[in-house]
Amino acid sequence: MSPQPMSPSGMSRRAFLAAAGGAVGAAAFASTAGASLLASVGQQKSKALSPLVLSSDLYASPDPQRLAFAIARGAAFASGAPAQVALAPPGADEGQVFDTTLHRAGLPKGRGVYVADVALDTAGVWNALAITRGKRVPFALDVKAQPEAPTVGSVAPRAASPTKADTLGVKPICTRRPQCPLHEVSLADVTGTGKPVAVMFATPALCQSMYCGPVLDELLDIRAPFADAVTFVHVEIYTSNKGADLSPTVEAWALPSEPWFFTIDGTGTIKSRLDGAFGGDEMQANLEALTAV
Repeated sequence: MSPQPMSPSGMSRRAFLAAAGGAVGAAAFASTAGASLLASVGQQKSKALSPLVLSSDLYASPDPQRLAFAIARGAAFASGAPAQVALAPPGADEGQVFDTTLHRAGLPKGRGVYVADVALDTAGVWNALAITRGKRVPFALDVKAQPEAPTVGSVAPRAASPTKADTLGVKPICTRRPQCPLHEVSLADVTGTGKPVAVMFATPALCQSMYCGPVLDELLDIRAPFADAVTFVHVEIYTSNKGADLSPTVEAWALPSEPWFFTIDGTGTIKSRLDGAFGGDEMQANLEALTAV
């Protein structure tokens, strides 16, 4: 969606700082990487609104990328009301305000995901405001100089993934109950062989963000129309239920968080990527684009 310029009087850097009590910065950054989102929500003792950043791999680029966040009220997820997001780059006096789309297909009540396509052209900590329910709630975004995970247009890693025949030391190969049926083939054997691939990296039993189970369930629900045209693969994040060591596939893909969903065309080129949380409509749109003639 097209950004709308913020007026200096209404949404200047001073307004950002005032809304945050002068404390917008790295300490305000919340993400799923390295910390439990549930713990982040649970720490809120009041009923105040809190933005929860779900995108873990934002990076400096002139091209738009997917920014995803949720809203909590105290210790509960509370996404639902319309929202905009305002962003100001490091050191800027003004920023821009973006409309968001709320995606909640297949997600539990209150855990919808607000998404905006934004260009983040400068690395560093960006000041941000979630504008919802008549309030401006400050948070911050950590924008990296370079992405960690594979990006759209790059060649997908040719790493093997655990299967029933070869678990690669991952046990269990699926923490969903009952286990999902997407562990019959290895990514190494199906990527770049002419048939498109969709791969979900998620750990339903150990997910820090609490979104892995719902998004995997939703993928299983929507995949039927694409089953003949696309090979679907699910990869667990950890080698065991201890959650201490990453699976070799996750290490090869350099994923900083979970869950992730990638679509890959028949040549092995990544066509789309979703991270943090995503509705079934987002996955379906990516699958439709992947299989479009």
